[in-house]
This record gives sequence, structure tokens and C-alpha cells, in this order.
Amino acid sequence: QVQLVESGGGLVQAGSSLRLSCAASRRTFSRSAMGWFRQAPGKEREFVVAITWNGGRTAYADSVKGRFTISRDNAKITLYLQMNSLKPEDTAVYYCAAGPFVGESLRPDAWGQGTQVTVSS
Repeated sequence: QVQLVESGGGLVQAGSSLRLSCAASRRTFSRSAMGWFRQAPGKEREFVVAITWNGGRTAYADSVKGRFTISRDNAKITLYLQMNSLKPEDTAVYYCAAGPFVGESLRPDAWGQGTQVTVSS
């Protein structure tokens, strides 16, 4: 069974940095593209970033390009999201996801439980 567990969220000031982590079961992690989505209060869940299973390809939402960086360590079975220059509009619950890389996004078939990121102005 797929297991994805996020960590690293918190409350920070605008301009700060955070790094999210997602621990995955080995079977899922080694063969799956993975990524991050987020959902702000009152809004639909939206795509943030994705990475192929070998890290050879990434795709970013325009809103985070140049500020966020996705990476993965298959040996540690962990996915990361480095978030720099955070803005209040980045405030959301961030979800780790696994699934096929489709176009410039991810089509998740597994989700983590989410971690809250709050950016104060």
C-alpha cells in the first residue's frame, strides 16, 4: 500500500525559507514520478511541482518558478521541496503526491496527508 508522509511545514515570515520533506514507501518511490500540490483556504488544490523517478525532468507552476526547488533522494526514499522567498500567497496545505508525469504536471494516484505552510506578511 502506498504511504506518503509529509513534514517540515510551519509558520514563517515573508521572505523566509522552508524545506518540506515527504517520506515514501520504497516500492512507490523508486518507480514513480512525484510532486507537490497545495490547497489554500477556499481554493481548489493546485499543482506546484513534479519530478520524474530519476530526477531527470521537472515541471514547475509559474507562480513558484525561481523560488521553489524539488529534489529527491532515492537512497533515502525521500522527496524534498525547498521553498525560498516565501510570500503570503504561498500559504496553503502542501500535499506530496505520486503518480505518472503527464504533460507539464502530475496525475496523482496517491496522496500524503498534507502539511500546513503559513507565511505572514
